[in-house]
Amino acid sequence: MRWLRFNAIGMAGAVVQLIALNVLLACGLHYLLATALAVETAILHNYCWHLRWTWKDRRGSIIRFHLANGVVSMVVNLAGMRWLAGGLGMPATTANLIAIVAASVLNYALCCRWVFPASKTVPD
Repeated sequence: MRWLRFNAIGMAGAVVQLIALNVLLACGLHYLLATALAVETAILHNYCWHLRWTWKDRRGSIIRFHLANGVVSMVVNLAGMRWLAGGLGMPATTANLIAIVAASVLNYALCCRWVFPASKTVPD
């Protein structure tokens, strides 16, 4: 169930990211700067929803979320955009969608293990 929630929020975050990307590109920003800002927008969106829904039974850390999912998302998205859009000439939206999917499995594992760790109970 948690995996489904994670992906539902991830899909919503992808929509947020793609909308932000297209708005920023329409404003004339360079595609890499627009990508970085769009990714940050999605990171904040996703953390808030994961905290309230996916891992509502656990405590989370926005700092760990940025260090884990933020760094993974930023690196994979920027490298993917540079290679797919910049190198291969793929449309920015298509390239960004591919990069989002590429980062999702690693992001889930990091969330489960480090960002929203299960609490350790100590017997009395």
